[in-house]
Amino acid sequence: MKVLVTGGGGFLGFAIVEQLIAEGYEVVTYSRRYYAELETLGVTQFQGDISDYEMLKKALNGCEAVFHVAAKTGVWGSYASFYQANVTGTENVIKGCIELTIPYLVYTSSPSVVYDEGGGGADESLPYPEKFDAYYPATKAIAEQVVLKANSSLLATCSLRPHLIWGPKDTHYLPRLIDRRRKGKLWTLGHGNYLVDTIYIDNAARAHLQALEVMRRTPGIVGGKTYFLSQDDPIPVREFIDGLLDAGGLPPVDKSIHPKVARAAGWLLERIFRWFKIKSEPPVTTFVAKQLSSPHWYDISAAKRDLGYVPTISIKEGMKRLKAWVGEANH
Repeated sequence: MKVLVTGGGGFLGFAIVEQLIAEGYEVVTYSRRYYAELETLGVTQFQGDISDYEMLKKALNGCEAVFHVAAKTGVWGSYASFYQANVTGTENVIKGCIELTIPYLVYTSSPSVVYDEGGGGADESLPYPEKFDAYYPATKAIAEQVVLKANSSLLATCSLRPHLIWGPKDTHYLPRLIDRRRKGKLWTLGHGNYLVDTIYIDNAARAHLQALEVMRRTPGIVGGKTYFLSQDDPIPVREFIDGLLDAGGLPPVDKSIHPKVARAAGWLLERIFRWFKIKSEPPVTTFVAKQLSSPHWYDISAAKRDLGYVPTISIKEGMKRLKAWVGEANH
């Protein structure tokens, strides 16, 4: 079976590709640039922007399923840039699937599309908020709704919401964390005991493959639905951050700031940066301040029931593997 993975050179995309290859799938990727690591795996690569429909269509040609992982992430940038990548890009993927009669689409979303500071333990019935604190969750929420609405007898779609993906080969979250710690610019907000969900990279990738497997057998079970994914083991945010720092060979966070101060600073800095059209990311934003000073963990019963998802690699084992990878990467 020939499968396309958009964003196949990214952290999650690459992990999905590796597991697909191991399962015997023929894999095609669509990314902004060429990746030597994908070439080594025998993957057919297409380069282009997700908003370029004609190029995307070339990559989609002949495929029987799509994992749409590509997205513009982060907490800073123009709304137009987030919309083009996350909404227009997703609309292009759906358009291509319909035009080329590709029957299966698994979409990678985020729990941030329904984040409301309401505590923990909510399931997929949690509604989309009326207001978002960043363009990333705002545009991902629009895209997710487009994906779910597109579900039909001709195209089965589902949306997965992995939370705080971490593990070996992370080139985004961990390096930023390590860099800020080394520069003495890493703080916890308040006591740091707010419980948060996380998910180890291999567990997140496995859930994506399971979604496709169920979709191929009985599309009615998952079609048009969304699923939270996690370790099913909420952890205090400070403990999680300190664990990542330890894997990176650095000491725990030793500074803290009151959540209200951080939120006020984020609100003010966002306006200053936008007023003066400063392109670099502010030291703190409202979205980040809220994420680090409130609990956000979710009930993954639906993923267990419908996808057969079980996190096979624990946080303890994952941290052990991450530490080993960092050690190898530094030698």
